Amino acid sequence: MIRLTTSNLDIAYDDRLIVQNLNIAIPQGKITALVGSNGSGKSTILKTMARLMNPSGGQVMLDGKSIHKQSTKEVAKQLAILPQNPTAPDGLAVAELVSYGRFPYQKGFGSMTKDDRKIVSWAIEATGMTEFADRPVDQLSGGQRQRAWIAMALAQETDILFLDEPTTFLDMAHQLEVLHLLQKLNERNQRTIVMVVHDLNHASRYAHHMIAIKKGTVVGEGSPVEVMTPDIMREVFNIEADIVPDPRTGVPLCLPFALAAEPVADKAMDQLAPAPAMLAAAGA
Repeated sequence: MIRLTTSNLDIAYDDRLIVQNLNIAIPQGKITALVGSNGSGKSTILKTMARLMNPSGGQVMLDGKSIHKQSTKEVAKQLAILPQNPTAPDGLAVAELVSYGRFPYQKGFGSMTKDDRKIVSWAIEATGMTEFADRPVDQLSGGQRQRAWIAMALAQETDILFLDEPTTFLDMAHQLEVLHLLQKLNERNQRTIVMVVHDLNHASRYAHHMIAIKKGTVVGEGSPVEVMTPDIMREVFNIEADIVPDPRTGVPLCLPFALAAEPVADKAMDQLAPAPAMLAAAGA
């Protein structure tokens, strides 16, 4: 089943076209990873699909309707987004942050209902944050803070969750902590998760579906086995890599060993005149 698609999507910053004629479909109930080099447009695509940016052409379709023509509250009941490096006001407690996820369901300035409070408690428990519920967010570790923000997104009770590089700036243990949580949410609650992932091997391990982006264009799309190939790694990331099966899970692992093309900086260095010390040594 497909609920979320793009149709001939164009995205621009001012007059500069970043994404052109993009057509992708997000599998329902699966984890999809958008991968690509820095500046490839993957975060821009995610933001536009989540309605944080307006397209310059084409459409993002949710359940057959243009997402940018639906009201903010209606969209917020169907999808949630966790941007890169979100920040909370100083001193804001975890429970307060998570309660913000109930905003789309409140009328006017109404307070939370009994059902709202029950859902907030569930989201805190589901992310393993119960013991930190009263602690200020700014006093948490990086992994705990990320879990608190994910709890807020869960409190929105949406079927679709967007995350823009959710493991950025986290150490390896906290990265795995967050990724395991997302995997569990997908498996137990059938949440559709779309995330921009920097680490290719994390994408391969945790995603069912991968979309490789280069300069706003899809170069590869499908299962990790279909996307994690030497040819796609070469085209998208300019690397030569061996693709081997993970000894534990069997999913493909990328082991880069060289650049596919010589960087412009290296070529420029080769054209520099020899340093004076080198000339003197040569003369001697």
